[in-house]
Amino acid sequence: MPKETAVYTHGHHESVLRSHTWRTAANSAAYLVGSLKPHMKVLDIGCGPGTITADLAELVPDGHVTGVDHAPGILEKARATAAERGLENMEFAVADVHALDYPDDTFCVVHAHQVLQHVGDPVRALSEMRRVCKPGGIIAVRDADYEAMTWHPNSPAMDSWLDLYRRVARANGGEPDAGRRLKSWALEAGFEDITASASTWCYSSPEERAWWSGLWADRTLASAYAGRVVDGGHADEGELRAVAEGWREWGKQEDGWFAVLHGEILCRK
Repeated sequence: MPKETAVYTHGHHESVLRSHTWRTAANSAAYLVGSLKPHMKVLDIGCGPGTITADLAELVPDGHVTGVDHAPGILEKARATAAERGLENMEFAVADVHALDYPDDTFCVVHAHQVLQHVGDPVRALSEMRRVCKPGGIIAVRDADYEAMTWHPNSPAMDSWLDLYRRVARANGGEPDAGRRLKSWALEAGFEDITASASTWCYSSPEERAWWSGLWADRTLASAYAGRVVDGGHADEGELRAVAEGWREWGKQEDGWFAVLHGEILCRK
Protein backbone atom coordinates (compact mmCIF):
# COMPACT_ATOMS: atom_id res chain seq x y z
CA MET A 1 0.00 0.00 0.00
CA PRO A 2 1.34 3.51 -0.79
CA LYS A 3 3.16 5.40 1.95
CA GLU A 4 3.49 9.13 2.50
CA THR A 5 6.14 10.75 0.34
CA ALA A 6 5.45 14.46 0.85
CA VAL A 7 7.34 16.60 3.36
CA TYR A 8 5.31 18.54 5.95
CA THR A 9 6.19 22.10 4.98
CA HIS A 10 5.63 23.82 8.34
CA GLY A 11 7.21 21.50 10.89
CA HIS A 12 6.31 21.92 14.58
CA HIS A 13 8.22 25.02 15.67
CA GLU A 14 6.60 27.08 18.43
CA SER A 15 5.46 29.63 15.84
CA VAL A 16 3.54 26.88 14.05
CA LEU A 17 2.00 25.48 17.23
CA ARG A 18 0.96 29.02 18.17
CA SER A 19 -1.48 28.76 15.28
CA HIS A 20 -2.39 25.09 15.68
CA THR A 21 -3.30 25.38 19.37
CA TRP A 22 -5.65 28.28 18.58
CA ARG A 23 -7.83 25.99 16.48
CA THR A 24 -11.12 24.71 17.87
CA ALA A 25 -14.09 22.79 16.54
CA ALA A 26 -15.99 26.08 16.51
CA ASN A 27 -13.49 28.03 14.39
CA SER A 28 -12.19 25.14 12.28
CA ALA A 29 -14.86 22.42 12.02
CA ALA A 30 -18.21 24.22 12.29
CA TYR A 31 -19.34 22.60 9.03
CA LEU A 32 -19.10 19.18 10.75
CA VAL A 33 -20.32 19.92 14.29
CA GLY A 34 -24.02 19.79 13.48
CA SER A 35 -23.68 16.23 12.15
CA LEU A 36 -22.08 14.80 15.31
CA LYS A 37 -24.06 12.52 17.64
CA PRO A 38 -23.11 11.69 21.25
CA HIS A 39 -22.36 8.00 20.55
CA MET A 40 -20.11 8.44 17.50
CA LYS A 41 -16.68 6.91 17.03
CA VAL A 42 -14.41 9.51 15.39
CA LEU A 43 -10.99 9.39 13.71
CA ASP A 44 -9.18 12.75 13.62
CA ILE A 45 -6.37 12.61 11.07
CA GLY A 46 -3.46 15.05 11.42
CA CYS A 47 -4.55 15.89 14.96
CA GLY A 48 -1.43 17.94 15.81
CA PRO A 49 -1.57 19.26 19.39
CA GLY A 50 -5.11 17.96 19.77
CA THR A 51 -7.21 21.05 20.39
CA ILE A 52 -9.80 20.25 17.71
CA THR A 53 -9.59 16.57 18.68
CA ALA A 54 -10.44 17.38 22.30
CA ASP A 55 -13.42 19.48 21.21
CA LEU A 56 -14.67 16.58 19.10
CA ALA A 57 -14.33 14.28 22.12
CA GLU A 58 -16.47 16.63 24.18
CA LEU A 59 -19.10 16.60 21.44
CA VAL A 60 -19.30 12.78 21.44
CA PRO A 61 -19.37 12.13 25.22
CA ASP A 62 -20.76 8.59 24.82
CA GLY A 63 -18.45 7.84 21.91
CA HIS A 64 -14.71 7.82 21.32
CA VAL A 65 -12.14 9.87 19.39
CA THR A 66 -8.85 8.56 18.02
CA GLY A 67 -6.36 11.26 17.05
CA VAL A 68 -3.56 10.31 14.67
CA ASP A 69 -0.61 12.19 13.25
CA HIS A 70 2.34 11.40 11.01
CA ALA A 71 4.75 13.07 13.48
CA PRO A 72 5.20 11.06 16.72
CA GLY A 73 6.53 13.98 18.75
CA ILE A 74 3.41 16.13 18.47
CA LEU A 75 1.26 13.39 19.99
CA GLU A 76 2.71 14.07 23.45
CA LYS A 77 1.23 17.57 23.25
CA ALA A 78 -2.09 16.07 22.13
CA ARG A 79 -2.10 13.68 25.08
CA ALA A 80 -1.33 16.59 27.39
CA THR A 81 -4.27 18.52 25.92
CA ALA A 82 -6.59 15.59 26.64
CA ALA A 83 -5.25 15.22 30.19
CA GLU A 84 -5.58 18.93 30.95
CA ARG A 85 -9.23 18.82 29.90
CA GLY A 86 -9.95 15.60 31.77
CA LEU A 87 -11.10 13.74 28.66
CA GLU A 88 -11.00 9.96 28.89
CA ASN A 89 -12.73 9.05 25.62
CA MET A 90 -9.61 9.78 23.56
CA GLU A 91 -6.51 7.97 22.36
CA PHE A 92 -3.65 8.85 20.01
CA ALA A 93 -1.44 6.98 17.56
CA VAL A 94 1.04 7.51 14.74
CA ALA A 95 -0.50 6.98 11.30
CA ASP A 96 -0.08 7.62 7.58
CA VAL A 97 -3.30 8.73 5.92
CA HIS A 98 -2.32 6.82 2.77
CA ALA A 99 -2.22 3.52 4.71
CA LEU A 100 -4.37 3.68 7.84
CA ASP A 101 -3.86 0.80 10.27
CA TYR A 102 -7.57 0.26 10.98
CA PRO A 103 -10.06 -2.30 9.64
CA ASP A 104 -12.70 -1.41 7.09
CA ASP A 105 -15.86 0.25 8.45
CA THR A 106 -14.40 1.22 11.85
CA PHE A 107 -15.41 4.87 12.40
CA CYS A 108 -18.65 6.86 12.21
CA VAL A 109 -16.75 10.03 11.29
CA VAL A 110 -13.31 10.48 9.70
CA HIS A 111 -12.08 14.08 9.96
CA ALA A 112 -9.02 15.82 8.53
CA HIS A 113 -8.24 19.52 9.00
CA GLN A 114 -5.42 21.10 6.96
CA VAL A 115 -4.09 17.68 5.96
CA LEU A 116 -4.70 17.04 2.26
CA GLN A 117 -2.70 20.11 1.23
CA HIS A 118 0.39 18.44 2.68
CA VAL A 119 0.09 14.86 1.42
CA GLY A 120 1.57 13.23 -1.66
CA ASP A 121 -1.65 11.60 -2.91
CA PRO A 122 -4.82 13.29 -1.67
CA VAL A 123 -7.11 11.02 -3.71
CA ARG A 124 -5.52 7.93 -2.17
CA ALA A 125 -5.85 9.58 1.25
CA LEU A 126 -9.56 10.16 0.71
CA SER A 127 -9.98 6.56 -0.44
CA GLU A 128 -8.35 5.36 2.78
CA MET A 129 -10.57 7.65 4.84
CA ARG A 130 -13.56 6.18 3.06
CA ARG A 131 -12.37 2.63 3.66
CA VAL A 132 -12.20 2.99 7.44
CA CYS A 133 -15.52 4.85 7.64
CA LYS A 134 -18.70 2.89 8.35
CA PRO A 135 -21.49 2.74 5.75
CA GLY A 136 -23.64 5.82 6.25
CA GLY A 137 -20.75 7.56 8.00
CA ILE A 138 -19.18 10.94 7.27
CA ILE A 139 -15.80 11.92 5.87
CA ALA A 140 -15.13 15.59 6.71
CA VAL A 141 -12.23 17.54 5.21
CA ARG A 142 -11.26 21.21 5.43
CA ASP A 143 -8.21 22.81 3.79
CA ALA A 144 -6.96 26.32 3.20
CA ASP A 145 -6.46 27.75 -0.27
CA TYR A 146 -3.32 29.88 -0.29
CA GLU A 147 -3.80 31.57 -3.65
CA ALA A 148 -7.22 32.74 -2.43
CA MET A 149 -5.81 34.39 0.70
CA THR A 150 -6.18 38.15 0.55
CA TRP A 151 -5.20 41.14 2.63
CA HIS A 152 -5.06 44.91 2.88
CA PRO A 153 -3.03 47.13 2.68
CA ASN A 154 -1.04 45.89 -0.27
CA SER A 155 2.42 44.63 0.61
CA PRO A 156 5.09 43.61 -1.95
CA ALA A 157 6.86 41.64 0.78
CA MET A 158 3.72 39.64 1.52
CA ASP A 159 3.18 39.09 -2.21
CA SER A 160 6.66 37.58 -2.18
CA TRP A 161 5.72 35.47 0.86
CA LEU A 162 2.71 33.98 -0.91
CA ASP A 163 4.61 33.19 -4.10
CA LEU A 164 7.47 31.69 -2.11
CA TYR A 165 5.27 29.59 0.15
CA ARG A 166 3.32 28.10 -2.77
CA ARG A 167 6.55 27.20 -4.60
CA VAL A 168 8.06 25.57 -1.51
CA ALA A 169 4.91 23.63 -0.63
CA ARG A 170 4.74 22.18 -4.14
CA ALA A 171 8.44 21.33 -4.09
CA ASN A 172 7.72 19.39 -0.89
CA GLY A 173 5.06 17.34 -2.67
CA GLY A 174 1.96 19.16 -1.45
CA GLU A 175 -0.76 21.34 -2.99
CA PRO A 176 -1.13 24.70 -1.20
CA ASP A 177 -4.32 25.57 -3.09
CA ALA A 178 -6.07 22.43 -1.84
CA GLY A 179 -9.28 24.12 -0.72
CA ARG A 180 -10.66 24.56 -4.23
CA ARG A 181 -9.73 21.00 -5.19
CA LEU A 182 -11.40 19.04 -2.38
CA LYS A 183 -14.62 18.30 -4.24
CA SER A 184 -12.70 17.28 -7.35
CA TRP A 185 -10.47 14.94 -5.34
CA ALA A 186 -13.50 13.44 -3.59
CA LEU A 187 -15.18 12.71 -6.92
CA GLU A 188 -11.98 11.09 -8.16
CA ALA A 189 -11.90 8.97 -5.00
CA GLY A 190 -15.36 7.63 -5.83
CA PHE A 191 -17.62 9.66 -3.55
CA GLU A 192 -21.06 10.50 -4.88
CA ASP A 193 -22.78 12.15 -1.89
CA ILE A 194 -20.68 15.29 -1.40
CA THR A 195 -21.67 18.55 0.28
CA ALA A 196 -19.11 21.25 -0.52
CA SER A 197 -18.86 24.56 1.35
CA ALA A 198 -16.41 27.29 2.27
CA SER A 199 -15.58 29.35 5.35
CA THR A 200 -12.93 31.83 6.44
CA TRP A 201 -10.64 32.91 9.19
CA CYS A 202 -10.32 36.70 9.34
CA TYR A 203 -7.77 38.76 11.28
CA SER A 204 -8.27 42.50 11.67
CA SER A 205 -8.35 43.68 15.29
CA PRO A 206 -5.06 44.95 16.77
CA GLU A 207 -4.71 41.74 18.78
CA GLU A 208 -5.48 39.53 15.79
CA ARG A 209 -3.06 41.40 13.53
CA ALA A 210 -0.28 41.22 16.09
CA TRP A 211 -0.82 37.49 16.61
CA TRP A 212 -1.15 36.51 12.94
CA SER A 213 1.67 38.69 11.65
CA GLY A 214 3.95 37.73 14.52
CA LEU A 215 3.56 34.01 14.08
CA TRP A 216 4.14 34.21 10.32
CA ALA A 217 7.17 36.48 10.75
CA ASP A 218 8.63 34.02 13.26
CA ARG A 219 7.71 31.03 11.10
CA THR A 220 9.44 32.63 8.12
CA LEU A 221 12.71 32.97 10.02
CA ALA A 222 12.84 30.15 12.56
CA SER A 223 10.66 27.17 11.62
CA ALA A 224 11.41 24.08 9.54
CA TYR A 225 9.85 25.98 6.64
CA ALA A 226 12.70 28.52 6.75
CA GLY A 227 15.27 25.75 6.45
CA ARG A 228 13.44 24.19 3.54
CA VAL A 229 13.27 27.53 1.74
CA VAL A 230 17.04 28.08 1.98
CA ASP A 231 18.14 24.46 1.54
CA GLY A 232 15.89 24.11 -1.49
CA GLY A 233 17.36 27.20 -3.13
CA HIS A 234 14.01 29.02 -3.22
CA ALA A 235 15.28 32.15 -1.41
CA ASP A 236 18.18 33.26 0.76
CA GLU A 237 18.17 34.43 4.36
CA GLY A 238 18.10 38.08 3.34
CA GLU A 239 14.93 37.53 1.32
CA LEU A 240 13.36 35.72 4.26
CA ARG A 241 14.19 38.62 6.58
CA ALA A 242 12.50 41.01 4.13
CA VAL A 243 9.39 38.84 4.08
CA ALA A 244 9.31 38.65 7.88
CA GLU A 245 9.64 42.43 8.14
CA GLY A 246 6.80 42.80 5.66
CA TRP A 247 4.59 40.68 7.91
CA ARG A 248 5.46 42.79 10.95
CA GLU A 249 4.81 46.03 9.08
CA TRP A 250 1.42 44.78 7.92
CA GLY A 251 0.57 43.87 11.50
CA LYS A 252 1.12 47.48 12.57
CA GLN A 253 -1.36 48.91 10.06
CA GLU A 254 -4.55 50.21 11.68
CA ASP A 255 -6.57 49.24 8.59
CA GLY A 256 -4.91 45.83 8.30
CA TRP A 257 -7.19 42.95 7.30
CA PHE A 258 -6.35 39.37 6.31
CA ALA A 259 -8.73 36.59 5.20
CA VAL A 260 -7.99 32.88 4.83
CA LEU A 261 -10.41 30.99 2.58
CA HIS A 262 -11.05 27.31 3.27
CA GLY A 263 -12.73 24.68 1.15
CA GLU A 264 -14.78 22.06 3.01
CA ILE A 265 -16.43 18.79 2.08
CA LEU A 266 -18.79 16.44 3.92
CA CYS A 267 -18.93 13.10 2.13
CA ARG A 268 -21.40 10.35 2.98
CA LYS A 269 -20.21 6.81 2.45
